[in-house]
Amino acid sequence: MLKKIGFFFLVSAPVVLLAQPNSSGASNKDLQLNTITTAMPFLSITPDSRAGAMGDAGTALSANSHSIYWNTAMLNFSKDDAEISVSYTPWLRQLTNDMSLSYVSGYKRIGTRHAVTGALRFFSLGEITFTDNAGTKIRDDKPSEFEFAGGYAFKLADKFSIGINGKFAYSNLTGGLVTPGGTSKAGVAGASDISFVYYNDEAELGDKSGVLSLGATINNIGNKIAYSEVSTDQRDFLPMNLKLGGAYTMKFDKFNNLTWALDFQKLLVPTPPIRDAVTGEIISGKNNNIGVISGMLQSFGDAPGQIEVDDQGDYIQDASGKYQVKKGSKLKEELREINIATGLEYWYNNMFAIRGGFFYEHYTKGSRQYFNAGVGLKYKIIGIDISYLAALRQGNPLANTVRFTLRFQIGNSVKSNESAPE
Repeated sequence: MLKKIGFFFLVSAPVVLLAQPNSSGASNKDLQLNTITTAMPFLSITPDSRAGAMGDAGTALSANSHSIYWNTAMLNFSKDDAEISVSYTPWLRQLTNDMSLSYVSGYKRIGTRHAVTGALRFFSLGEITFTDNAGTKIRDDKPSEFEFAGGYAFKLADKFSIGINGKFAYSNLTGGLVTPGGTSKAGVAGASDISFVYYNDEAELGDKSGVLSLGATINNIGNKIAYSEVSTDQRDFLPMNLKLGGAYTMKFDKFNNLTWALDFQKLLVPTPPIRDAVTGEIISGKNNNIGVISGMLQSFGDAPGQIEVDDQGDYIQDASGKYQVKKGSKLKEELREINIATGLEYWYNNMFAIRGGFFYEHYTKGSRQYFNAGVGLKYKIIGIDISYLAALRQGNPLANTVRFTLRFQIGNSVKSNESAPE
């Protein structure tokens, strides 16, 4: 059995090694920072402790009450008839002690081909003191954001399923604060997710039985957001993203299971172009102030790349005035926008789990790079999951993030030939 476990670590090791941070850091002159920002980033915070302990690789993990966040389509292959859960995450505790994410979710299977699910997400930004330009206190406020989500999963065939979610999100960051630039307002969004899964519970590896699942999701497809009454022409995209993932669970015997999960994740949001510092003219890349569908499609090929500079650090132009972009830099930047998440989960007797994982985002695109670890305990219908995040870079505000999840299974278990492994 130890040889088999070692095999899985060797399989996942190349992914982790390829995802190591650049030792030269953000000062590397061959690269330029170009982070993609969105409105309502709280929609992308991982709410559950299971996937949160596996490097945030949850797109193809077996179904539970958090599948509405990861992949609703997986619910048709769930082990249990229904489940509800409550999760709590103290957030950015390196910066403040009163910011947190709370999440309540659940699902119910209906027959063998249908499932429904719902979730409530509440994000508190803690107490904030607003001041004017002179530093004079205006007032204290407690900004917050929340999301309601509902989903439906339908089994297309024995091994294929599709899921659809509808969402309503509300983001009140300033409480209507009036500034010299105008009156701020809350952001309101309607959005949807679509998900697919292929699930095979007869995927043998050698002489061991196993379960293979492959998933794909597109999340947060919705309207753009404006937080000001006057700048409605400059709206921000929701964190629309594409996730492709796979997971394989090897069943060593009736007591021991091991799951390896791997995700590739990409924001479907246009990349900011490089503009002239004086005129604001785009000198490389594409205009990112466009519609939602156009932005999703453009996000696959709009990276501005790296403009060549001379010895004085000035941009190089040819005789016609066109700026020179370093060959191959656009493709390289597009690839840097793909995040990698991978993790392992070991279960003993369906009662005790140990998890670990790694998440990588290129440092020019946000530099979220961290290891995760966690444990899970299950007794009859009650499950408890805890995860811990260890950042690779000193001073990372995500460092030491801890997540807690409490799960309750409701109703009868589904027949073993229809169920997914824990």
